[in-house]
Amino acid sequence: MPGIASILGYGAYIPVYRIESGEISRVHTKGGEKAPVKQKSVPGPDEDSLTMAYEASKNALKRARLDPREVQALYIGSESPPYAVKPSATVVAEALGLSRKLYGIDMEFACKAGTTALISVAGLVKSGIITYGLAVGTDTAQGRPGDELEYTAGAGAAAFVVSPVRSDAVATIEHVYSYVTDTPDFWRREGERFPMHTFRFTGEPAYFHHIVSAAKGLFEETGLKPSDFAYAVFHQPNVKFPQRVGAMLGFKPEQLKLGLLSGEIGNTYAAASLIGLTNVLDHAKPGERILVVSFGSGAGSDALSIVVEEGIEDRRGLAPLTMQYVKRAKLVDYAVYLKYKDFIKR
Repeated sequence: MPGIASILGYGAYIPVYRIESGEISRVHTKGGEKAPVKQKSVPGPDEDSLTMAYEASKNALKRARLDPREVQALYIGSESPPYAVKPSATVVAEALGLSRKLYGIDMEFACKAGTTALISVAGLVKSGIITYGLAVGTDTAQGRPGDELEYTAGAGAAAFVVSPVRSDAVATIEHVYSYVTDTPDFWRREGERFPMHTFRFTGEPAYFHHIVSAAKGLFEETGLKPSDFAYAVFHQPNVKFPQRVGAMLGFKPEQLKLGLLSGEIGNTYAAASLIGLTNVLDHAKPGERILVVSFGSGAGSDALSIVVEEGIEDRRGLAPLTMQYVKRAKLVDYAVYLKYKDFIKR
């Protein structure tokens, strides 16, 4: 069976709270702002990127039917760790009860940190250094009050247990391709609380150039084409960008539908494309192929070709489905949102 490594288990987590874009617009523009998403997820007062990583990882371990002590690598991709100086991987590993013999790494590579973590752990498995590893993308994204990013900066996490290739797994990572340039369209300097960006949502030469280049690079190396994929998941800073880049690459709208969740939960940054992948896995059938292409501002894009395996039918129901998290939404107003995001200091 060809492939780099298998996904033995997967899991998502999305906070219950939401704020509608219209509520943000009411405060800042008297309802005049045309929002790029319907609503976004908001972390509760007791939630951060670590708690969300824990919840998603627990779901992934349940689907993998794996004793946490067998996991020997934990890579966490995030732009929003709660500590400036303190590892995230050690905290989550301790909470999960992972092996003490552990390759624990925090990855900060913009919004592609989650897919880079997945590729890195798959490489450790493929090399034989470890048998089981855990890759996580998690973020409680920040947007300055009144800034365009505030309408989309959501929160969520996705986790994947990676193993050697096996037919009873959820899926097989068939091929990967990364495309990287230094395109500084989004950044945050030391000591600044909120990120800066060059304009509302960076298109060219950032988002579209990198995703198209990564996808085409994977196509060239594998000989695959858009019609070979049942589903495609692209990084989703809003709803329109992934739809547009999908059309540019030759994908049909129905191939993108299941993986596009940003309209309901916003841009979850390092977890965005991976949460989309979890929703696709909740519905995909054995033998179907999935394309995942992430994008990180100033970082580049990762492209992964993933083939669904027979084990999906047996493992899918062992943990909550992604849409269960999406649909349990509780709306908050702007004042509660500010409180939960800790924008109001007491």
